[in-house]
Amino acid sequence: MTTPPSLQRPRGIVVFSGGSAANSLVDVFCNVAEEQQCTLSYVMPISDNGGSSSELIRVFGGPGIGDIRSRLVRLIPSSPDPEPTAIKALFNYRLPPHSASARSEWLDIVEARHALWTHISPEKLELIRSFLNLLNLEIVKRARPTSVFDFAGASIGNLFLTGARLFLGSLASAIYLFTSITRTPEGISVLPALNTNFTHHIAAGLVDDSPPIIGQNAISHPSAPTSLPSLADVDATEDANPPGSHPHLRRSALAFSKADQDALTARIQRVWYINPYGAEIRLSASPAVVSALGQARAVIYSIGSLYTSLAPTLILRHVGEALATGPARYKILLLNATIDRETGPPGDPMGAVEFVEAVVRAAAYSRGLETEVPRSEWAAYVTHVVYLDGEGAPVVDRAELAKWGVEAVRCYGRNEGGMLRFDGRGLEQVLTAIMGKGEGGSGRMARRFTLGQ
Repeated sequence: MTTPPSLQRPRGIVVFSGGSAANSLVDVFCNVAEEQQCTLSYVMPISDNGGSSSELIRVFGGPGIGDIRSRLVRLIPSSPDPEPTAIKALFNYRLPPHSASARSEWLDIVEARHALWTHISPEKLELIRSFLNLLNLEIVKRARPTSVFDFAGASIGNLFLTGARLFLGSLASAIYLFTSITRTPEGISVLPALNTNFTHHIAAGLVDDSPPIIGQNAISHPSAPTSLPSLADVDATEDANPPGSHPHLRRSALAFSKADQDALTARIQRVWYINPYGAEIRLSASPAVVSALGQARAVIYSIGSLYTSLAPTLILRHVGEALATGPARYKILLLNATIDRETGPPGDPMGAVEFVEAVVRAAAYSRGLETEVPRSEWAAYVTHVVYLDGEGAPVVDRAELAKWGVEAVRCYGRNEGGMLRFDGRGLEQVLTAIMGKGEGGSGRMARRFTLGQ
């Protein structure tokens, strides 16, 4: 007898995450999903407007795909066959940081004269190259005396995804093509939070009522524009942005550093999406994201930038409702091991309670709730906080969290080059203890992972 769909146990794990930080935990999530016999879906933001993504956005418009490409490359499985390794190296490759040498090397790649093509079969070489050639043609067509595409530091994976999106007319289809070529394991999906061909930017407001900060790059790791020197030049340049687009978002920002950034003057209160003129807009999440949440046994809010990676995926319409009323029993926040520009204004760094509050506030915004969510209802969005205990890590008030139904679970960490990081095996054990052992798991915490440790 077939079990009715309404009575079937949810079989998915949904991970909300950004790019490089969470990449270190990909093996952990894959192992936990396999142990739980669950599908695994990564929900990725598309609002990045820094680095090589900014140049693609300036010339072609479209979503920021850097985080998506980073995750897709990380998911390419290891194999004794040299071809997957070669394809991974190709899609992970960045051109030189100098424009002239980058353009020269790009032509070597497009013309299949580069060493990166070694060990890639002729069939796949020509398939990949066709989309790179298409993009190259579009770059040449769009070139103007006042606007030439800058290949400096460009990611080949980003260039391929853009060429595929332009040809197929769909970001989701471009991702599908990428996963087909790289043979991403079955049961693992990379879902853009918005499946769109348009550019969507975010803004952030601070609690001190200072002017909003416009654009993800400016919020997280501001840098001086590198491509267009003045607003007058911006207005004179043909690009993929609609007339009237916010001038700060029409500049390229190829070079930036995540270190040595000026601190914010106050905590971030919230983030929101803006239209090309800077006005706040409400956007709906991709149906694929809502569907994944509707089949999720567990939701994991991964490490990464709280307000520029995590929040932009949570504030989308229908996400908050799916989190609060959907089938997911476990909603686990992995707490960052360090305080960064977004979470640590001088003298007022965020603690675990404030991290949870930020997640809840973003989900409430998604639902259109006008008032603060009572702390007694926080567990509808976050049931567990998994954290590392060490110097520089956010303060965790376990008793305060427990008062509102959120269980704090300490995980073993390791020191790498002076940085505190999650230990993969330790995190696997913690997540398995929270969710239980596969079909027979009780979901109760093992004693060594409880609050009393």
